[in-house]
Amino acid sequence: MSQIVLINVAGEDRPGIIAALTETLARYHIPVLDIGQSTIHDALALGMLVELPAADRDSGVFRDLLFTAHGMGLDIRFTPIDGDNYERWVREQGQPRHILTLLGREIGAEHIARVSALIAERGLNVDRINRLSGRISRRTVPAPPALASVEFSVRGAVDDLTALHGALLGLSQVMDVDVAVQEDNVFRRTRRLVCFDMDSTLIQTEVIDELAAAAGVGAEVAAITEAAMRGELDFQQSFRRRMALLEGLDESVLVGIAERLPITEGADRLIAALKRLGYKIAILSGGFTYFAEHLQRRFGIDYVYANQLEFRDGKLTGQVAGEIVDGARKAELLRELATREGIRLEQVIAVGDGANDLPMLSIAGLGIAFHAKPIVTRQARHSLATVGLDGILYLLGMRDRDLAALERI
Repeated sequence: MSQIVLINVAGEDRPGIIAALTETLARYHIPVLDIGQSTIHDALALGMLVELPAADRDSGVFRDLLFTAHGMGLDIRFTPIDGDNYERWVREQGQPRHILTLLGREIGAEHIARVSALIAERGLNVDRINRLSGRISRRTVPAPPALASVEFSVRGAVDDLTALHGALLGLSQVMDVDVAVQEDNVFRRTRRLVCFDMDSTLIQTEVIDELAAAAGVGAEVAAITEAAMRGELDFQQSFRRRMALLEGLDESVLVGIAERLPITEGADRLIAALKRLGYKIAILSGGFTYFAEHLQRRFGIDYVYANQLEFRDGKLTGQVAGEIVDGARKAELLRELATREGIRLEQVIAVGDGANDLPMLSIAGLGIAFHAKPIVTRQARHSLATVGLDGILYLLGMRDRDLAALERI
């Protein structure tokens, strides 16, 4: 009867270690059932699960592996694996898997400890941990602003994903980091379209408030805007009330506002990377096409859907032309774009901050509440509140070295 053995190797990393050890196994025709390696600061941890046929159980393979490892300054350990234990391990490979992404300006031991404890409390097991963000020099003074991201691959059934999201959100708020969990499936790796809200998402302002300030009705419009974004007012009704207050504003005012739009941190990096990867980019906004098209020209955005301002004699009429883009319309447009691009909703990313973004966030494969109002953060499946828009790249599993390579294309 064959014997399954786990081989663990540790020591200083260098080229040729795997080649030397597997060449030794190959001389004895030993099957390798599994293999994995990690290296942290030149320290190697290598594991191989091998099967020794009954005729080879007393052969010299262990002696030769010991000699090979000793000659390379490595520690090696052999652990027999019970057949029933091995079969249990094989069955567990079919368990559901999730990817948990930890994001922040800096990640410390407390962040990892508390996230790991929460995972363990729910009977889940961490299979793999990867740092997605690059190494940071401690000699740079002052230290450059950076993002830190660690990705956990988690195995096991999640009985209540909503409850898990809620628990992670609670941790995020207490620790001032972002923690997102996604099902690890093929769609996570094949996103193709990203749909952005504009105001307070791609740009760090509500344009209608800027227009209102220029018209001298800032306080009145801001109060209506906040109530609408909190979900306390019907969007269409509140929108028409705000627009009516802008009647008579000169069109020349819009030019200056468009030129001064404050772009959200990380937007340039995110959109540039996604476009190099072939993503289609859309703005689905309850704001105005006048400003969305300004961003379209800047970023090379593929689709823009927003509200069309109406002018008469060079002044705003207080009305918009055509259908108002509200929450329901955003979701409808997202579906239409997915169909046009020949992709599934699971392959769409949606990003927004307000209550009128919830319909599109709820149907997208990856719906992200970005620096959002509390009602949106609670209801969305994912949220980012401590980093810029480029944090989304880590939710897609990208590493800093991947992004650096993209920038050279």
